[in-house]
Amino acid sequence: MTWFRYEPGEVGPDPHVHRQHTDAFYVLTGELEFSLGPEQQTVAAPAGAFAAAPPNVVHTFRNASQATATFLNVHAPSLGFGDEIRGRKNPGFDQHEPPADGGRPFADAALALPGGGELIQHETSTLRIVGDLPQLSAIDMTFLPTFEGVDAHTHADHVDAFYVLEGEVEFLVGDEPRRAGPDTFVAAPPGSVHGFRNPGPAPVRFLNLHAPETGFVDRLRARA
Repeated sequence: MTWFRYEPGEVGPDPHVHRQHTDAFYVLTGELEFSLGPEQQTVAAPAGAFAAAPPNVVHTFRNASQATATFLNVHAPSLGFGDEIRGRKNPGFDQHEPPADGGRPFADAALALPGGGELIQHETSTLRIVGDLPQLSAIDMTFLPTFEGVDAHTHADHVDAFYVLEGEVEFLVGDEPRRAGPDTFVAAPPGSVHGFRNPGPAPVRFLNLHAPETGFVDRLRARA
């Protein structure tokens, strides 16, 4: 997970693909412009939008607006992207020129504009599935103070991560409860104990990521 700030007119990398991992984005403030697929179809993505390019989907992005944009960027699996950002370039990093055939179609990308996605409504929660790809799922979750919380648990085969968007969430990290407000990132790697609840008095909202996706989204659908 990387947090970025792009100033007006700032451009991202040239169009490219990743062959082994998914490159995903969540716009926090401002607006980005994504170009996706063989024909570089362009989409304006304001705050609250999610976009993801799975392997072999050509993509790039820029801030074409007149305002600063901030956004999250997730590489799943990372494959060393953190070192790329730190300046420790690896010539073997999984980033390549667009393939001669144009790569996978635009429809294979994940794209959800604000308020979009697959809605799952419960009495004490509102869930929007904004990305459901084999290497990464993303759910925009809102919980009322009356939500009973999620008890301590572990996952053996994936990372469970959270980025707080609104309100204050109480996370259980190991055996210690910690309160976290907006712009806090919490990641539970495989085998680590975690849970969460809304301590009140207002709703809480966060982006929940599972990497890789191992059936969590289908479990949410089954409970709808």
